[in-house]
Amino acid sequence: MKKYKYIVTSIIMAGVVCSSACKKELDVKNPNSPTLEQAKTESGLTSLAAGSVYINGFVNGNGWLGDTFFSLCYGYHELLADDVSAQASNQNVNLVNVPDYAILDDGSRLTNPQPQIANLRLNNTRDKQGTNMFYYEWQSMYGLNNACNQILALTNNVSLGGDAATKQATYKAWAYWWKGIAYARLGSVYYAGLINDGISVTNGNYVSSAALIAEANKNLTQAMTLLKGISNTATYTELMGKLIPSFFQVGNAQVPTTDMFVRSINTLMARNLLANTRTSAMTAANWQTILTLTNAGIQSGDNVFAGFSAANNYIFSAGGGSVAANTAGDKTASSFTISERLVQDIKAGDLRKSKNFLQGTPFYNQVGGFTFSTRWQLNDAKLTPIPGNNAFTIADKTPGNQEVYMAGSYEENELMKAEALINTGQIDLGLASVDAVRTYQGAGLAKVSGTGLTLAAAQEELRKERRLALLFRGTAFYDARRWGVIYDISKGGGRTNAVVLTSSGVLNTHATINYNFLDYWDVPADEFELNPPAAGSAPIKNPN
Repeated sequence: MKKYKYIVTSIIMAGVVCSSACKKELDVKNPNSPTLEQAKTESGLTSLAAGSVYINGFVNGNGWLGDTFFSLCYGYHELLADDVSAQASNQNVNLVNVPDYAILDDGSRLTNPQPQIANLRLNNTRDKQGTNMFYYEWQSMYGLNNACNQILALTNNVSLGGDAATKQATYKAWAYWWKGIAYARLGSVYYAGLINDGISVTNGNYVSSAALIAEANKNLTQAMTLLKGISNTATYTELMGKLIPSFFQVGNAQVPTTDMFVRSINTLMARNLLANTRTSAMTAANWQTILTLTNAGIQSGDNVFAGFSAANNYIFSAGGGSVAANTAGDKTASSFTISERLVQDIKAGDLRKSKNFLQGTPFYNQVGGFTFSTRWQLNDAKLTPIPGNNAFTIADKTPGNQEVYMAGSYEENELMKAEALINTGQIDLGLASVDAVRTYQGAGLAKVSGTGLTLAAAQEELRKERRLALLFRGTAFYDARRWGVIYDISKGGGRTNAVVLTSSGVLNTHATINYNFLDYWDVPADEFELNPPAAGSAPIKNPN
């Protein structure tokens, strides 16, 4: 799209947050205006393929809350899922998740004078870009898509040494994978969007969110086909080691084998179906598709697409590049604060709670919404190590320790499998997967499989586990939407028996919250005003 030519170019030329070492590793010059000089060498193509993906797609935090896609865009999703709240006004984060109303234990009613949907649309104008939630994920993912289009256009025209066929397949699989991610995120959050395989060009043919998801799966399938055709694993591994930043290649973010890469694709395709179908509308065939994909999805021990913070040459910073970093530490100083409803959903005795969530002096949020006050603080492992507790660490501002998942993980795959099994009558098998995730993250909880739980009780175990195990991984809003929580109470949404700490210090344990949030976002004004819909386009505004 034409407008992204200028947005992304300015970001690349500014150098973003990278130090000199990072700039050397991600030496992408200007991926939106390629020249034969830039593209004629293998090393130049490799630099382009690595740098343009990460910088165009994820390092667009110039002036944002935090410094990357993973701080603000993931942050919006966690806000809308009622995992965190905010008091800062940056990018409207203290207003986008204020519920329509809450009814407290004494029957009193607190009402939002500007409901969320009206607030979002009030800010969907070009002159209010800085407070427009619709804008940020759109510009990042179309920047990522444009970078991948550039890689694909250049790959066939560069002389490659050694096993050229394997290298070409690897470059293309890399580009199709990231295009799949871009369309998956666009289709999972926007009511409509554009399918574009060109470079810095646009079209006015808006398509539905379902069509965007279909395009995501098409690109993922192309990547999978290429990966399955690679036999020279040494050449593949060497090139992938150059495409993934070296400071990411630790733990389970090391180079995936071709088989691991394929399993990540299956997991993402399972997410695409699950995230975009109301749970109440899932069919037996849908659940079987989820089972087929997750049985071929990410396994424990697989390398996946994740990244780590670093002291200097980072893509996301240790102190501000993730939701975890922007939540951890002093409640009065952090950008986000932990929601009472999130902690309410953690089972008693879970070691992940005692390691990661500290109860202290209540924080009364007078700036944000009436459900935002909290007694809880996310622990920063850098400041408060908790020896003897081997549970999963959520936040650690020590450079090199904060991990961010860019796509699927073992836990997400296993919990999707669990949900499919539970909802097809295989309750104990599904609960065994829930137990496996808890064991993997060191929860220290007694097993729930084999305990005779009813369907409703098993579904509740699954719901609670997804809330905690997948915290800050970019799936929370999808869950709240497909479970129906975000909808108006008149449409089966909302939450009852909720814990709410009021700004006057009263702790309620049986409150009712009516969120009434927009489920799929409208196309941002920065797009449709410059690029009006062509005849026959899908609607670009959600009628809800």
